[in-house]
Amino acid sequence: MYPLNTRFLIVDDHLSMRKTIRDILAEMGYHNSLEAEDGQNAFDILKLHANSKDAIEFIISDWNMPIMTGFDLLKKCRGSIQFKALPFMLVTGEREQAQIVEAAKAGVSDYVIKPFSAMKIKDKIEKIYAKSPTANRKVA
Repeated sequence: MYPLNTRFLIVDDHLSMRKTIRDILAEMGYHNSLEAEDGQNAFDILKLHANSKDAIEFIISDWNMPIMTGFDLLKKCRGSIQFKALPFMLVTGEREQAQIVEAAKAGVSDYVIKPFSAMKIKDKIEKIYAKSPTANRKVA
């Protein structure tokens, strides 16, 4: 599992959905998160905290949002040397297989379809961690 002080960025245009995800993270022991209401605001937050002790370490983003979608945010992150490897989970109500394939090709770490349970979010975060270089290091 990620360290409990991992800094999450929750991106969704609906305050209630951001609160739901924040509450799920808190139940898991993660209390260090920021929120953004769209992809552009999220990218501004990423840049603002990029070279500080408060750098974002994991993004959970809705797909469909005004101004900049979560998918566009994903592409912008993957196109940036600074944010290319940042764990990124997309959350959406869309069930189109083509959309899931598109997200995978763009480099999403994982994908959650709404409605979701706290257990589903926890499982996805653990799955992303298991694939991370940190998880694969041998402890001496």
